[in-house]
Amino acid sequence: MSNVKRLRNAMSTKGVDAILVTDMTNIRWLSGFTGSSAVCLVTAKDAIFITDSRYTIQAGQQVSEMDVKSFGSPKTLDEFITDEAKACGVSELHFESSVTFSTYEARKNAMPDITWKPAPELIRELRMIKTPDEITKIKDACKLADALMEHIQRMLKIGVSEYDICLDIEFFYRRNGAQLAFDPIVVSGPNSARPHGVPGERKLQAGDFLTIDCGANLNGYNSDITRSFVVGEPTPRHEEVYNQVLKAEVECCKALQVGKTGVEIDALARQILDEKDLAQYFGHGLGHGLGLNVHDPGGLSPRSKETMAPGMVFTVEPGVYIEGFGGVRIEDDVLVTENGPEILTHFPKELTVVG
Repeated sequence: MSNVKRLRNAMSTKGVDAILVTDMTNIRWLSGFTGSSAVCLVTAKDAIFITDSRYTIQAGQQVSEMDVKSFGSPKTLDEFITDEAKACGVSELHFESSVTFSTYEARKNAMPDITWKPAPELIRELRMIKTPDEITKIKDACKLADALMEHIQRMLKIGVSEYDICLDIEFFYRRNGAQLAFDPIVVSGPNSARPHGVPGERKLQAGDFLTIDCGANLNGYNSDITRSFVVGEPTPRHEEVYNQVLKAEVECCKALQVGKTGVEIDALARQILDEKDLAQYFGHGLGHGLGLNVHDPGGLSPRSKETMAPGMVFTVEPGVYIEGFGGVRIEDDVLVTENGPEILTHFPKELTVVG
């Protein structure tokens, strides 16, 4: 079933007669379009893809399930939307939550014959369940993330800077036809206690924890992997912290079973970390959805509203961050299936000494 049909089914269930899709990630999911400017008008009968004249050719090549239309100066986007909505007989139009208040006000004033209403999160819910094609693309991005970790481990030596490691991560992904899913996190020693620390000129030293968090964006879909290492010989405290984070990560990956909730799985991580009085150093959620965005819809956290269902993909990334000592985070990408969780990232995660 095409994503346009999936959206229409959801609209029918929720009593939405017409929706204007404006979020560019949602537009890509709905249409396949990879440009930067478009909207989609979807009703029970019509599915119209609207872009400006810069993307007429591209849209014609990429969009197949919708009626492609483009406009150019002096016509404006809102004028074009008005004309198309009238042609479709739309009197009530739902808008996405990403629309700013100023845009809502402008369109309401520009189209006084249309009643504007906030739409339920239809596409967010649909995007959480990945199609077989999406799963294949995520797996390809995960394979590249595994290859990156194998490649980068060779340069993890005393005296190498965080910044140099970060540069090589970017070079590797680009050489292999991918883009960075996000700016890599490469943090060592005291810096590793910063979950989203920024790589700098600090050089690896014996006794450091080193955390590398990066991902590939390949064919529009993302991977997200984190591994932590010990530089030089680990102390008993290194081993205690690392192995408890590893235990939490392994058990939480196993817990991604159909019917489990994100709240339950996040709580499991905190329970395991608390066995060594480490939960106090774990301040973020356990994981997030993964797909077209690195932070795709869905999450594993104390505030999660998700119940695990086949086709969902999540990161699982418990961490412990102790100021003045360092931090550990271990992260895998996991697919929920009817037969249990399928881990998509496979680079080894037992305690590894480098340097």
